[in-house]
Amino acid sequence: MATAKDLLRGRKPGDIYSIHPDASVMQAARLLSEHNVGALLVISAEGQIEGILSERDIVRKVDLRDCTAADVRVSEIMTARVLYVEAGQPLEVCMALMNEKGIRHLPVMENGELLGLISVRDVLRTVIREQEIVISHLENYIRGG
Repeated sequence: MATAKDLLRGRKPGDIYSIHPDASVMQAARLLSEHNVGALLVISAEGQIEGILSERDIVRKVDLRDCTAADVRVSEIMTARVLYVEAGQPLEVCMALMNEKGIRHLPVMENGELLGLISVRDVLRTVIREQEIVISHLENYIRGG
């Protein structure tokens, strides 16, 4: 059974995209687009995770404020309570947490250190791949191969 840390294998430490809480939402949108990611961790100058900002946050919350993305700070619309998983958590647990809480991105921590950010798409892709392997083995077993 794969873990959150397994999902991050092969990624570089620089693959964690983040933004400062005082940045504009327009800057965040550009960063999301530039790196083709769905969420950014909001990290203070001291390196502390302050929140998470997703494309959904931008679309839903900026429009409700009746202003432009250039006028709104990331800290005004980010989700401040960031849920995370420990590196050793099985992907099935990660998927259940994402489903239960209605979130699409989870930071992965190990000994208080941020290892990366996983998405529901990453998790589903890996879980499906593992299930396909199990099904294939079971089919071969049933056929006597």
